[in-house]
Amino acid sequence: MHRPVAPLRSVKVLDQLRERIRYLHYSIRTEEAYVYWVRAFIRFHSLQHSTTMGGAEVEAFLSWLAGTRNVAASTHKQALSALLFFFGKVLGVDWPWMKEIGRPRTKTHLPVVLSPDEVARILCVLKGEYRLFAQLLYGTGMRINEGLQLRVKDVVFGLSTIIVREGKGGKDRAVMLPQRLVPGLRYQLLRSRVLWSADQEAGRGGVAMPDALDRKYPRAGTSWNWFWVFPQDTHSVDPRSGVLRWHHLYDQSFQRAFKRALLLAGIAKPATPHSLRHSFAKTLLQGGYDIRTVQDLLGHADVATTMIYTHVLKVGGRGVRSPMDSLPEV
Repeated sequence: MHRPVAPLRSVKVLDQLRERIRYLHYSIRTEEAYVYWVRAFIRFHSLQHSTTMGGAEVEAFLSWLAGTRNVAASTHKQALSALLFFFGKVLGVDWPWMKEIGRPRTKTHLPVVLSPDEVARILCVLKGEYRLFAQLLYGTGMRINEGLQLRVKDVVFGLSTIIVREGKGGKDRAVMLPQRLVPGLRYQLLRSRVLWSADQEAGRGGVAMPDALDRKYPRAGTSWNWFWVFPQDTHSVDPRSGVLRWHHLYDQSFQRAFKRALLLAGIAKPATPHSLRHSFAKTLLQGGYDIRTVQDLLGHADVATTMIYTHVLKVGGRGVRSPMDSLPEV
């Protein structure tokens, strides 16, 4: 069964996939992931034409991922989502197998959290804007991409507030601006303004704008209000428009710096930058803040997602004291 979909102008199948993703306003990260998995699927089947494949071919590919590649359940689900999007939204088919295909069961893992002492040791090792950015993630609970995509206009010093634009699920929210970070953020904005001013003098294209705002407000992309708080130190080519302009700090750059800091600080935990967000939530709950307040600050759609941090607080037998600790010393 074929479903009516808007016509695509692209000829190549992967270009059609990109066109449909952009038409539906999916993020660049989703685009990269879906293109990767659809390309891998087509190559797995020896470049067989996509219109001749269906449920059997998808099952074979997913079985190979799980059985031979031993991918995690979350990776398996991402690959399946990419293929279902490809068949449903690009090829316009709605076969029964698309609803019946089995989804892997995701295991629930406790998040890796860092103690305040461990966070302080990591911050001591990090330098410059990497240190400030790590402080911001720990101090606000933002996701790494939310922090990287901060614009100048979103830091409201007068209200001690940071506005997170289009977080997960496309929702805006407000988080606190830690007072200890005000001097560092003001200095960071001075550094960013030097780059912005150089762009103005050179007549370059400014920064990327969300959705179609660059057409609605043609000059906004070159304005100071829309400039990045954490810009990359060199220009780069926008992957969608091909325009040479400032991009925000790359997440891979910060992740590598964080990994080095973890090693130098001697912390033997499989922590990532996202652990700073986990640590933020754990510390607030430990301090007695209401779980609904923490849910709002984290931007969770469901309080059940926030509840995972209550389990972290009970690590070590759900807070029960071991009888071994009650024995007299011998």
